[in-house]
Amino acid sequence: MTIRILVADDHQIVRKGLVMLLEAEGDMEVVAEVSDGRAALVAATELRPDVAVMDIVMSGMGGIEATRRLVKEGIAVVALSMHSDHHFVVEMFRAGAGAFLLKDCATDELAGAIRAVLDGLLYLGPSIQRSTRITLDSLEDILTNEVPKEDLTPREREVLQFIAEGKSSKDMALAMGLSIKTVDNHRQSLMNKLKLHSVADLTKYAIRMGLTGATF
Repeated sequence: MTIRILVADDHQIVRKGLVMLLEAEGDMEVVAEVSDGRAALVAATELRPDVAVMDIVMSGMGGIEATRRLVKEGIAVVALSMHSDHHFVVEMFRAGAGAFLLKDCATDELAGAIRAVLDGLLYLGPSIQRSTRITLDSLEDILTNEVPKEDLTPREREVLQFIAEGKSSKDMALAMGLSIKTVDNHRQSLMNKLKLHSVADLTKYAIRMGLTGATF
């Protein structure tokens, strides 16, 4: 059976390289390549891939939020990033990713991780384990014990993402199909939860949480 793959990365040269390497595996087909999380959601809805190979920090919607939504649609996710931060590793697995590897991994390792997650297994690259001191044995305890301090609703996360991208309440309302008043209520709610009351602080938080790849 051919494994249908979606590749999401904001660097074109990385995407093209991944397409070439994965399709050389013989049993893998890249059905879409996109540059951000929101485009990944659109492509996944249209093409229904088996698995998404997902970068984390991308312009627009970041990989953590995109992973959270793709997993809800039954699509497996393999995180492939240049970032080995403890936070990113934990949050990608919390969002539902089945594997996390660094971009300097071998093609065989990536292909093996893809097959592993489709078999219902978790995979954590050796280099990630060394840099974060997280192992598959400790991951479950970390996910259980490192409870996020702020439990934002999906709508609040979406509003936070739009704020970080510089969208106005009117723009958000149009994009989300809500009234401006409802958007403003979500904005106020997330500000109260996070105890952050400036666009600058909210943007920094959104970047740290992988909701957007915007730079600040």
